[in-house]
Amino acid sequence: MSTPQKKERSPAFAAAIILLGAGLLFFAMPKIMLWLGDFSPWLAAIFGTAAVLAFFLIFWLRARYQRRHLR
Repeated sequence: MSTPQKKERSPAFAAAIILLGAGLLFFAMPKIMLWLGDFSPWLAAIFGTAAVLAFFLIFWLRARYQRRHLR
């Protein structure tokens, strides 16, 4: 019905989902890194780096998408 409300809720809803997913990943990350560290410390370091970079990459890609499509 009211499109402006939907546009206002959409970014907040998407950000909440992204933060929830990242929070769950970061909550489990120590156990995952310790498990991977049993195989290779390099593998654990790569996983940790990829997880942190993915958090910022998601927001960067979303901002890029919004700049292009919501003008």
